Amino acid sequence: MTAPEIIKDLKARKFKPLYLLHGEEPYFIDLISNYVEHQVLSDAEKGFNQTVLYGKDTDVMTAINAAKRYPMMSDYQVVLVKEAQDMKWGKDDDDKKSINPLLAYLENPLSSTILVFCYKYGKFDKRKKTYKAIDKNGLIFESAALYDSKIPAWIESYITGKKYKINPQASAMLSEYLGNDLSKIANELEKLVLNVSPGEEITLKHIHDNIGISKEYNVFELQSALTRKEIYKVNQIVNYFEANPKANPIVLVLGNLNNFFSKVLAYHYIKDRTPQNLARELGVSPYFLKDYEQAARGYNLGKTFQVISYLREYDVKSKGVDSNTDHGGLMKELMFKILH
Repeated sequence: MTAPEIIKDLKARKFKPLYLLHGEEPYFIDLISNYVEHQVLSDAEKGFNQTVLYGKDTDVMTAINAAKRYPMMSDYQVVLVKEAQDMKWGKDDDDKKSINPLLAYLENPLSSTILVFCYKYGKFDKRKKTYKAIDKNGLIFESAALYDSKIPAWIESYITGKKYKINPQASAMLSEYLGNDLSKIANELEKLVLNVSPGEEITLKHIHDNIGISKEYNVFELQSALTRKEIYKVNQIVNYFEANPKANPIVLVLGNLNNFFSKVLAYHYIKDRTPQNLARELGVSPYFLKDYEQAARGYNLGKTFQVISYLREYDVKSKGVDSNTDHGGLMKELMFKILH
C-alpha cells in the first residue's frame, strides 16, 4: 500500500493492530504517523488513550506494556513509537527456555490497540521473526527514497493534490534547487501555494518571488551561462554569489554543477538520442534536453571529464583542504578553468 492509501483507510477507521513504517525516506513515515497521532483519537480520548514513545528513551517492554492496556472511554488506544530504529529490540528468538515478550504480543495483538513503529532512515530486517509477525497480523509500509529523476513528478503530484498546477520548468527548478529532501520540498510548496491564487499555474516567477531564488542570479542561470560560454554573465553571477553567500552556498552550487555536468557526460555516451530515450536515460524533463545538447556541443567528452575533475577538486578546497582562499575566490578560479 502507498502512504495515501494507508491514510485513506485510517480516515475510514479501518485500523490494523500493528504498523511498521520503515525505509530510507522519512517524509512518508512522518505523513502516516502524524495522521495517527493527531487524527485517529479525539482530543478528549488522547488524554487516557494515547502514548508517544521515543526509541532512544524507551525499550521493548515499555512499548509492549503500553500496548497491552485497554482503552478508557474509547474504542481504541494508540501507542506510537517514534525513532524506533534507536530502540533496543532485544533478541529475535522464541526458544523453549524463554518467552520473547515482543514476539508473543506481535503474534496475538490486542484489536483495541493501534501500535505503530516508526523505523526511519533504513530498512527493517525482513528475515526477523518480529518483521514476519507484524506482516502477518498488521501492516508493513516501506518508505523508499525517490530517485532524483522522480522528484519533479512528485512535486507535480503534490501540487495537483492541492488543486493547483505547476509548469515543468518550475517543478524541475525546485527539484534541482531543493534536492531530494521531500520534507523540505513539501514545506516550500506549502508556503508557495499560500501566495498563488487557486487554480493558477505556478511558474518560475512564483518561485523567484516566494522561495528566494534570484531570477537572474541563481545556479540554473549559471549553468545556462556556462553552457553558452557567456564569460561576462558567468562573472556577474559569481560576483552576486560572493556578495550573497548565505543564499548561494558554494556546496549547493558545486553540487548542482556536478549533477549537471555528470548528465552532460552521460549524454556523450548515449547512442539513441531520441527525445524519449534521452529524457529517460538522463532522468530529466524533455523540456531541458536542449540544455544538455548545447552543453555537449560546447564541452566535448575530454573537456567534460576535466570539468567534473575541477568540480571535485574545488569541492575539497571549499572544505578547507589545501586551500586558504575564500569561497568567492575559489568560485572565480573554478569558473576560469571551466571556461578556458
